[in-house]
Amino acid sequence: MVLTLGLITADLNWPKMKEGRMYLSLLVTPLQWLVDIPSRAADSLSDLFVDRAALIRDNEQLRAEALELHRKSLRMESLAEENRQLRELLNAQQRLEPEVRAVELIGINPDPFLHEVILNRGSEDGLKIGQPVIDAGGIMGQVLSLAHYTSRVMLITDARTAIPVEVNRSGFRSIALGKGVLNELELSHVPSTADIEEGDLLVTSGLGGRFPRGYPVAVVEEIIRDPGRPFLLVKARPSARLDRSRQLLLIDYSEAHTTQSMASETDAVVEEP
Repeated sequence: MVLTLGLITADLNWPKMKEGRMYLSLLVTPLQWLVDIPSRAADSLSDLFVDRAALIRDNEQLRAEALELHRKSLRMESLAEENRQLRELLNAQQRLEPEVRAVELIGINPDPFLHEVILNRGSEDGLKIGQPVIDAGGIMGQVLSLAHYTSRVMLITDARTAIPVEVNRSGFRSIALGKGVLNELELSHVPSTADIEEGDLLVTSGLGGRFPRGYPVAVVEEIIRDPGRPFLLVKARPSARLDRSRQLLLIDYSEAHTTQSMASETDAVVEEP
């Protein structure tokens, strides 16, 4: 205590003491650095862990944002495709005389021998068995069975399907049969003298009262001529995109439309020579 009081007194009253304090501070400086090393190391480690945690948090947040943006990008592509299909359907709807209803494909039958799809509308929505279904390309199928809120559609390529068609160019009529092979129809018992060529468009003839007249069904791809047979074998590719379309139209082909169509077709047959 005496030494401390003496140093304080000397520091206040003796000018040389200030110079001595400077030298003493110089000697103490390494000790101060040494004592401060653990504190600085702790601060550095704390900054390191804090920065690493912040980087991990920011990285996770950026990953989440990137995934969300990617999801939105995929959704935008889906919406763009859906918008394109709807625009094509609107263009197709301009050719429709009966009333139509927009429907959406929500499932397919996994059985490879049954070409069927499932729609998001059913009996509660007023659908009826046998109603034709089309996409922007043409006839896709007809309603086969109904549930309350869904329906099952048999595609035109199903082996149970037969559609009355006519060649749009020449008017030659025949029956397009499904063969159980996707993207392939067949015209059987076509006379060798029939006016039909590869590339001809086949449209619904309206006969039978199931499908309205004039809608594209298929395009003739191959005509097989066998000299030993009186008939040609004609293979055609469906106009509808059976394996890609999702937005569809269901034609409300009521009994009134059916009766009128059958009557007009009967008159046309009678007038033919």
